[in-house]
Amino acid sequence: MLAGEFPVILYSAVLMCFLAIDLGGTKLAVAVFTHNGDLLRKEKTMLDKREGAEVGQLIASQIEKFIREEKEEIIQSIGISIPGIYHTREGTVWAPNIGGWNNYPLLKEVQAIAAHIPVSIESDRSCYILGEWWKGAAKNCTDAIFLAVGTGIGAGILTGGNILRGANDIAGAIGWMALQQPFDPQYVDCGCLETIASGEGIAKFTRKLLLQNPDYKGLLKNAPQLLTAIDVIDAYDRGDTISVQVVDRCIEIWGMAIANLVSLFNPQKIILGGGVFGPAVKFIPAIYKEAMKWAQPISMGQVVIEASVLGADAGLFGAAYLAVQNLKPKSIHE
Repeated sequence: MLAGEFPVILYSAVLMCFLAIDLGGTKLAVAVFTHNGDLLRKEKTMLDKREGAEVGQLIASQIEKFIREEKEEIIQSIGISIPGIYHTREGTVWAPNIGGWNNYPLLKEVQAIAAHIPVSIESDRSCYILGEWWKGAAKNCTDAIFLAVGTGIGAGILTGGNILRGANDIAGAIGWMALQQPFDPQYVDCGCLETIASGEGIAKFTRKLLLQNPDYKGLLKNAPQLLTAIDVIDAYDRGDTISVQVVDRCIEIWGMAIANLVSLFNPQKIILGGGVFGPAVKFIPAIYKEAMKWAQPISMGQVVIEASVLGADAGLFGAAYLAVQNLKPKSIHE
């Protein structure tokens, strides 16, 4: 079995199952779990530039397919992870990376095709920390944070044994954390931290440096418009001068962000995940060293910083946990 894979478990037609859905900006993952977190089946579908109602229809068709194929009486509950903000009072979703999802009525759409099945929806960042609490790096924690660094940046925050949602379900939007001055207009769309140190931010800053250094002959000189953060990290490992400048800047900013989280929330663990961590897990010791400079010292001395155990499946496991909890009291404590 390869690292990061989960066993496929054979099961009978009488087994109680739970449907987990993880919607991303480019793909939809759907999986079937048992009540104790065994992953039975998983499928991924690319969004292929779908927007608005087309994405909702894709989710609905996948739900209908899984209910039909698993036999309707087996699927007991549905949990959904979405890449944005879920407004619990309205049942609507704001997902900036999906066109037309400014106030999308996802709960109503799902209930229309699965009215007899309970449904829970959460932001992806909340699902990441729930998944890690249930089956990953945050097991046995009451206070932990999942810092997701991918195309954007967000934080799933577990405090006192409960997910922190805020007054209007927006808590954890730390891409807007202010980490340097003066204010730059480019921070308006996604915030200071995300502009500097997200996957997209890394690629943009690298392209900026390439334009400013026309005599550069390094590893990133070809096709700069196609550069990704992964390319930059790979070039860093080979000593590329611009990559070293970009990554060292990110290590400093990630360390500052973690220091602020540690000082504010006093967590037992901070878990790093998302597409950038990933290949950036090798920088965790340097990030920890940077955070030590800025954080409340007692809290910083007690926190553990480590990589996600569940990787790309953290959102799916979190969504599965939501589905299981639909049939239990509304607390993460079992």
